[in-house]
Amino acid sequence: MFRHQGKNRSAKNNLEIAVVLSFVAGMVNVVGFLFLSRLTTNVTGHFAFFIYDMSIADFWKGTIYLLYIICFLLGSFTSGWLIEDANYHKQQNKYFRPTLLECLVLGGVVLFNHINKDFPHEVTTFMLLYAMGLQNSFVTKISNASVRTTHLTGLFTDLGIELSQLFYLKRNNYFQQEQKIKNSIKLRLSIVIFFFLGGFFAGFSYIEIGLGFKTLLFAIVILLSGLYYDDLRFRYLTKKRKHRKFHPKK
Repeated sequence: MFRHQGKNRSAKNNLEIAVVLSFVAGMVNVVGFLFLSRLTTNVTGHFAFFIYDMSIADFWKGTIYLLYIICFLLGSFTSGWLIEDANYHKQQNKYFRPTLLECLVLGGVVLFNHINKDFPHEVTTFMLLYAMGLQNSFVTKISNASVRTTHLTGLFTDLGIELSQLFYLKRNNYFQQEQKIKNSIKLRLSIVIFFFLGGFFAGFSYIEIGLGFKTLLFAIVILLSGLYYDDLRFRYLTKKRKHRKFHPKK
C-alpha cells in the first residue's frame, strides 16, 4: 500500500491507500470545520478570501489567509523533501517518515488544545493545513498523481470526464482503455465515499459522543495501523519469496 511505486503499483494498491487517506482527510475536514469554523484540508477557499481581503485593504486578515496557504505548501514541500531524501539513500519505505510526521502533527493539535483550552485557533489551523499538505504530497507521489484525498473538486472533474467516456467506448475506440477507465472510476468513487464516511464518523464522534477535537486521535490510529499493516504484509511477502527460492516446488 505505502511501498509500491511506479510500474510496480497496481490499481488495488491505489484503492487501498485512497480508502485509508480519504477517510482520514474527511475526518480532518469535519473536525477542522466544527472546532475552528475553517477549511483545513485545502487552500482554494483561503486563496479567494486572501484576494478579497487584499482588495479591501484588510491586510492583516489577508496575511492570515496567506499563511494558511503557505502552511499547506510547506507541508507539501516537507513531504516531497523527505521522499526525495529517502530515494537518495535508497530507503525501502520512502513514505514512512511523511506519514509518521503527519501523525505527530495531528497528535500535537490534540495535545496542545487539551493542555491549553485557549490555544490559538490560527495555530491549530496552520498545523492541520500543514498535515494535509504532507498527506496530499506523498499520496500524489506514491500513486503517480492518480490519487488525491484532501480535496474533491478536481476529482469530480476527472470522474465526470471518465463517466462520459463510458458512453463512447465503441465510437471512439476506447476498448483498450476500458478496464483502466473503469478502475479509475471505481477509485474516484471510493475516495468520495470514504471521504464522506470519514466526515460522517468525525461529526458523530465530535457531537454525539462528545469527543470534540480529540476525534483526531482516530485519524492517527488509522494512519499508524496502515503503516503497521503495510510492514507486516511486506515482511510476510519477503519471507514467502525466500521460502520459494530455497524450497522450490518439484
